[in-house]
This record gives sequence, structure tokens and C-alpha cells, in this order.
Amino acid sequence: MRAAFPQAAILRPSIVFGAEDQFFNRFAAMAALSPIIPIVGGATKFQPVYVGDVADAVLASLAPQAAGKTFELGGPEVKTFRELIEHMLVIIERRRQVVDLPVPVASLQAAFLEHLPGKILTRDQVKLLARDNVVAPDALTLADLGIAPVAMDLVIPGYLARYRPGGRRREAAFG
Repeated sequence: MRAAFPQAAILRPSIVFGAEDQFFNRFAAMAALSPIIPIVGGATKFQPVYVGDVADAVLASLAPQAAGKTFELGGPEVKTFRELIEHMLVIIERRRQVVDLPVPVASLQAAFLEHLPGKILTRDQVKLLARDNVVAPDALTLADLGIAPVAMDLVIPGYLARYRPGGRRREAAFG
């Protein structure tokens, strides 16, 4: 990218969350149907970032002072994959067993699953899930674009309400 467009601003988000996300919604839907939630890389760290903050970053990156720079986008919290799933389960008020699949087992499964419709799991996803996805200490961030990141608990409980038993909405945030 830099070779072709040296003045482009590059944005590198961690997991993006929001009403139509493919992370929390996917696992919440799975939890509504299954007593077991399989995950790969349960100790892998993520720094989920709100989709609205990513959209604001896209707009801010058009400013001349962002030209040629790379920004790592992450929210205010760092959590492991397991912690994110367990927290989501608390929000949707469901008790499920979270099972961490070893990377070699997940890679073998992905070799078959990636050929099915919907690509439930791919080998590339397994590789990504084996590595932390957090903002580097020396990186330019949302703050450098003038954006204060939104905490997950201000957003997620509202859109995951439909996965609670009976689809009940609860306004209280969790710490």
C-alpha cells in the first residue's frame, strides 16, 4: 500500500463491534442454540473498537495531517477471547460451556469447514486467532485522530438484548 500510495492513511482496527457485527452477534446466536461455545485461541488478546469510532477515524484520516501515517484502532479495554465470550454470555444471560480448541485441531477442522457454504471457520482465521490483536504501545491511535473510544458496555448490551431468553432488554452496564 505504501509503495503505491505513500500519502494514504492506513487504519488497522482490532475486532470491530456494533449492531451488525460478525463477532458478538455470531457468538450470541451460537449461544442461543448450543450449550457449548468452541473458541480458538482463548488467551489471545483483543482490543475491540466500536464501529462508530472506526467511521469517525475514516473521516479524520482524510485530514492532511494524517497523510502517510498508520493508525491502530482499539477501544479502551483489552480482553482475551475467552473473557470477551464469557462477558457476552453474562450480557445475554446464558450459561454456556466455553471450550478452547487447540490451534492444530482448529486448523484441521478449518481445512474442511472453509469449503462449506458460509465458511464457518477458515485456516486464515485460525492463524489470526493465534495472535494478539491489540494496539502497539508506540502506535498512533484514535486519540491521535481526536477520537475518544467508546466502551463496549455502552453499546453491546443494547444490541445483544435480542439474544436474551425472551429477548428482554436490560439497560444496566456491566463492569
